[in-house]
Amino acid sequence: MVVTPQQLSTLPAFCEGIQYFAEPGDFFALHSKQPVIAQGQVAIADAADPEAVFQTLLAADALRYLTLQITASKASGHPGGFASSAEAVAALFMLGHKNMPTEVGHHAPGYYSAMFLDRSLEAMGIETVAQLRERYRERHGLLGHLSGFIPGILSPAGPLGQGQHFAMAGAKLYPGTLFPVTIGDGGLGEPYVLSAFGHFHTAFPEITNFLPVLVWNGFSQEHHSMVSTLGNEAMINLWRAQGFEEVFLVDAKSFDDQDQQQQQQQPGGPYVDSTRFGFTQRLAFTAAVLAAAHRAAQAALGGTLCALIIKQLKGAGVHARGAKSHNLYAQHTLDNPDIVSALQSRALPPEAWALVRTNFERAGGGPAARVAVTESVRPLPELGELPCEAFAVGGPAKVATTAMGNLVAAVGRADRSFIVSNADGNEASGIANINQALRIVHPTADALYYQEPGGQVYEPLSEDACAGLAAALALLGCRSLWCSYESFAINGLPIWQTVTQAMAELRRPTPSTVCLFTAGALEQGRNGWTHQRPEIENYFAALMRNGNVYPVFPVDANGIQAAYAWALGTVNKGIAIFASKTPLPVRTTLDQGRQALADGAITLLQGSEAPRVTFAVVGDMALLPVFEAAQALEALGIASRIVSVVNPRRLYRPSDVAWQSCSEADGEFLSDEGFERLFGAEVLVGVTGGAGGVLEPVFLRSQARRRETFCWKRGETTASPGELMAFNGLSAASLCERVQQLLI
Repeated sequence: MVVTPQQLSTLPAFCEGIQYFAEPGDFFALHSKQPVIAQGQVAIADAADPEAVFQTLLAADALRYLTLQITASKASGHPGGFASSAEAVAALFMLGHKNMPTEVGHHAPGYYSAMFLDRSLEAMGIETVAQLRERYRERHGLLGHLSGFIPGILSPAGPLGQGQHFAMAGAKLYPGTLFPVTIGDGGLGEPYVLSAFGHFHTAFPEITNFLPVLVWNGFSQEHHSMVSTLGNEAMINLWRAQGFEEVFLVDAKSFDDQDQQQQQQQPGGPYVDSTRFGFTQRLAFTAAVLAAAHRAAQAALGGTLCALIIKQLKGAGVHARGAKSHNLYAQHTLDNPDIVSALQSRALPPEAWALVRTNFERAGGGPAARVAVTESVRPLPELGELPCEAFAVGGPAKVATTAMGNLVAAVGRADRSFIVSNADGNEASGIANINQALRIVHPTADALYYQEPGGQVYEPLSEDACAGLAAALALLGCRSLWCSYESFAINGLPIWQTVTQAMAELRRPTPSTVCLFTAGALEQGRNGWTHQRPEIENYFAALMRNGNVYPVFPVDANGIQAAYAWALGTVNKGIAIFASKTPLPVRTTLDQGRQALADGAITLLQGSEAPRVTFAVVGDMALLPVFEAAQALEALGIASRIVSVVNPRRLYRPSDVAWQSCSEADGEFLSDEGFERLFGAEVLVGVTGGAGGVLEPVFLRSQARRRETFCWKRGETTASPGELMAFNGLSAASLCERVQQLLI
């Protein structure tokens, strides 16, 4: 359709930038007299209404058109996967459900298109399609993958296999609100998606107001998906095996009037493209999707665990089909013949664009940027004064994790939404007191194991499921705690990192996501190298430069209480507390613990003479050989200072960290004078029982003439922590010998 100057002047303003339009036609005139979502309503009144079906089809094609046009405007992005889900997303929006996370980061341009149509993106100055195209994949614009920076977007999406956690967390926190979550059949091959659903449903059988929407299109990023060989019955049974009572599957092939499989136009086996159907069958397919989405949503909100599956060929309605539709490449500009042809095929009349926008804006009660649960701050119960116990310095040895566990129990009692997750068992980490106070959530009540329905301790044997639920709860406005062994936590860290990055971009404050990592490598001698993997500390060392990530290494049982109390008072941060489950000396007061968090470090030993050597020590157990070495050096007339590095993020220089780009910026860093007071000496020796990366800020700023690092090398089976430390060169004798060499 060529738009005349007169028509151009009457186009809705937001249509500026749309390149192709279609003629309305008689059917449009018959079924588009007014938006099917009436003024003051939040959803279509009748899912079986032919006008509702037709306008849902218009919405699906509008989403496809915008998805392809904005990606082609930069010859970059991923239109194919979302295109095969367009009818399902359009149906759920028309039914008023806008709290929709996704597991698929590559579907981002489709969700940006939805947020544009419902006017959410106006909050970031995007009012026209031209601006939508300009801001796509640009800094301060529409990021390549979904982020909390985008108005109306419920959660981040990048790594596969994560979106289900946000849907389940939302369902737990907001009863009565539906949380559909789209899942790609490529992502379904990730190991934790269905098992995460299964464990959550077993733990919380009463929570059913989340709705997985499987986008079963037969292809992954570059090949057929691994579940493409399943038949419909096998796929349904796969979901039923995880507790889903109702599985609604809409197969596009059942509506195919073009014999696509026989024609081999784009070989997809049992997967077909509904946009190639005749108009009547396109309506029939859309009607089936709308009806299934309505039934699934009502059942999920009514207490039945449901899943919705839309089976349609990947790339339906865009420039290519199958895995070839996944990416755009350099040649896929807006002038590319395949792009032009696809856009012209999906073109809508100007009147249709106005209709779709009105429906999307009204759906759910307004733009998602205003009505989504993540667009406002969730109120939190007051905790009151935490029951910190001041242990006497020099008194009996105490287990730091147990001391923290008492505070965790108090938080859970005050905040019944608070969840503690742990894959490896709290009792094994010295925090059985958490289980005793808050109970493991389990359908089988058993006092021996402190488990019962309604508990607050979530224990799937999957670090991904533990980290996923805990981090998702924090992002959606709830306090949580993820506990793990330091050695195993790496398996859950990807989603935790995704959430902390989202928190750095978030447009509202939310509780920090807090972790407790116990059983450091040095404690696991008899278990051998399988349990001695402290490399995660280097992961955190790198994350510190993001600006909102804080690995914390309290000195003792007082220090860990100070650390957890501080973490509870922060927002939009990722805080990981590393501590031992072994009884260790109490070396600081509570006030000193608080000061160490503020300064980044604290002096534990200062000789009467000016020290010639400073030991910068990360960790609690690593202090044991250092104190022994300091005593031996003192006997040799060599004065030393021992400084515990507690909060290394504070020890960087402001220019080292991207703190200013964080939404809840924290620009507190130790001054040069304060740093020199703590670490100044002729020789600086860094010591850690873990990975050496966390010492980077100390060595970066040190002016010491000579420097040395003692840190973890590799694991071994030993009879004691001391033997394991010696195996890694972390002995008093080794420290003394090296200091003497450095002082020559």
